[in-house]
Amino acid sequence: MSKRIIVTGGSGKTGRYIIESLLSKGHQVLNLDLSPLHNGLDQQVHTLKCDLTDCGQVYSALSSHFKLTEPFGETVNHPPDAVLHLAGIARNMLVPDVETFRVNTLASYNVIEASCRLGVKKIVLASSVCVYGVTYAEGDADFEAFPVDENLDVNPTDVYALSKLCAERTARSFASRFGVDIYAFRIGAVIAPDEYQKMFHGYVNEPEKWKVHGWSYVDFRRTMGSQEAPMSNAKIKELLGFREDQSLRTLYNRSDR
Repeated sequence: MSKRIIVTGGSGKTGRYIIESLLSKGHQVLNLDLSPLHNGLDQQVHTLKCDLTDCGQVYSALSSHFKLTEPFGETVNHPPDAVLHLAGIARNMLVPDVETFRVNTLASYNVIEASCRLGVKKIVLASSVCVYGVTYAEGDADFEAFPVDENLDVNPTDVYALSKLCAERTARSFASRFGVDIYAFRIGAVIAPDEYQKMFHGYVNEPEKWKVHGWSYVDFRRTMGSQEAPMSNAKIKELLGFREDQSLRTLYNRSDR
């Protein structure tokens, strides 16, 4: 069944592939981003410029029409079926820490609050494995527990991780208050199919350099499964795309093809 889904940050690397997948399944999508969509998606999806740190803009955007062809004079009487919140500052080394924290926490709060008050029943947040204490900026630093188990205590060690944990706590609070299904996925760094050869060659040729980064990359297609899972009655295993474990050598050999 087709659903109306709003994606924040849909013009980013992860977002554009998620939007592409949602469209392929027949869903209607509205993208909230300050940057335009590319790769032809701009012909299928309207991108609405929105400052997510402004609560008024967020309320207006979540109440918006999905298509430019829809009559804007008419009021939208029903909320979107789901909101996927991907937007935020990811490369926190490029901006002051206080700005990373302000933008990520305030944007998440505004999206969650507006969604709940407007009657959205499904909200998905892109959190991060960094909340456990895995800090990508540390390069080759060791981490105490690989692979990371979800029961591991959270221990954010930088402002980006802290902002993600704040978003999770905000989601938990609103979920209990409004009875809304909110899901936070603690994903690793995401790579696209065209990045496989570049990335995995690096892991094999310089293993010490990648001993933090290398374990945690996630194919965007598996990310898409996790984003869709809360909005579907299909089996979680089918949506997440669980497969047999494969060695790094196997992936490396495939990248030569």
